[in-house]
Amino acid sequence: MKKRVILITGTPCTGKTVTSKELAVKLDAGYINLTDFAKRYNLIKEEDKERKTVIINEAEMKKKLAEVIRASKNSNIIIDGHYASAVTPSPLVSKVFVLRRNPKELKQFMVKCGFEGIKLWENLSAEILDVCLIEALKTQKGKVCELDATGKTVGEIVSEISDVLEKGKPCYAGLVDWIGMLEREGLTDEYLKA
Repeated sequence: MKKRVILITGTPCTGKTVTSKELAVKLDAGYINLTDFAKRYNLIKEEDKERKTVIINEAEMKKKLAEVIRASKNSNIIIDGHYASAVTPSPLVSKVFVLRRNPKELKQFMVKCGFEGIKLWENLSAEILDVCLIEALKTQKGKVCELDATGKTVGEIVSEISDVLEKGKPCYAGLVDWIGMLEREGLTDEYLKA
């Protein structure tokens, strides 16, 4: 059975998890959240106490993901995580959706989720500097779709993804330019503090 493995990636608070879960229901797909996956299969190398996060063993995660994907009975598998592109073996990946969010809106979401200090500023910088997009383009060539989630509902984002997957709607990468927007608005120093 040919499996369709779909990665949903992006900076924290761009909507990856809620979008992935809703898309998994819509496609009757298997769902893998990489944070839960790392805990379940003991793939955590250490804890980063300053950032309140964990550091995973990428090589072991890549092996375990390949094993789990190949063994899955699902024809569709959704993988959710900001480092999904780096740890999912490229030959198994069908499409990568990188969710983006305007840094002004993203900062509000992050603060609401309890991000503060270095964790807040590093993640905002990652969004502004296209870190997840660049990782996806580097590791999953020809499979990357960039979606601006700013101001959209989860249903709208899932619909855009479905249009690409089910209707063959073309998608593109490199459309979002947060740094240019912040420069034009004179806000670069306010948002790039990491």
